[in-house]
Amino acid sequence: MTMQTVSLNRCFAGTQGVYKHASTATGTEMTFSVYVPPHPDGAKLPVVWYLSGLTCTHANVTEKGEFRAACAELGLIFVAPDTSPRGADVPGDPQNVYDFGLGAGFYVDATREPFARHYQMWSYVTEELPQLICANFPADASRQSIMGHSMGGHGALTAALRHPDRYRAASAFAPIVAPSQVPWGIKALGGYLGDDKAAWRKHDAVALIEDGARVPELLVDQGEADNFLSEQLKPELLQLACNAAGIALTLRRQPGYDHSYYFISTFMADHLRWHAARLKA
Repeated sequence: MTMQTVSLNRCFAGTQGVYKHASTATGTEMTFSVYVPPHPDGAKLPVVWYLSGLTCTHANVTEKGEFRAACAELGLIFVAPDTSPRGADVPGDPQNVYDFGLGAGFYVDATREPFARHYQMWSYVTEELPQLICANFPADASRQSIMGHSMGGHGALTAALRHPDRYRAASAFAPIVAPSQVPWGIKALGGYLGDDKAAWRKHDAVALIEDGARVPELLVDQGEADNFLSEQLKPELLQLACNAAGIALTLRRQPGYDHSYYFISTFMADHLRWHAARLKA
């Protein structure tokens, strides 16, 4: 449970830190960022998890997400892990491929070689890193929520649906809602988990809902100018599944917005306020 501090910066009267540690789950060194807002001594604070998308590290949202002012105002710890194991000895970094291997762990525990040894991102994000955060930061384990973008939106939705008693809220920016039905997901789930599509369903938000998983509500923002909207994201499939299951989905289609952090940063504070309202003690 030990970790090393990479950097600390004062921001909005809180502390933005970047840390690294030797992960048991991935068998590699992993880096993550944590923003801790100003708070009284001894206070325990709610935690918002942010899962990033393809090609990203912890640094993308940390540098571009514009979350700290809202977190300082609302008293939220904000945690951003990496998207895959990294290191010279980690297999699965095909040249000139951005959507599989390095930076594209898809938040699953791989069972297919050569990825099974290190690509254990589900266990890392949902088990190992939360224990590390609670041991080293003023985090209230009973008040957690989760959000993410694109591949990370997929991870956030599936984590919330599989752990409804842990995460009090879940939201997403442009999530991959049905990876079993789109090229990014078919490539990743097949590559990491093999050809048995029944094994894919626990990593597919739409399939999980079809199979009985439930949360009270979800918030999703989707840019209408997103180049990946029709082929990879398909928010209408999540809408249909939520309607059939009685899940209150707020799906906001935002005209003119694309898939970038310009889009995410515009609506980040909205999402954090939505999370904060559901994380109240």
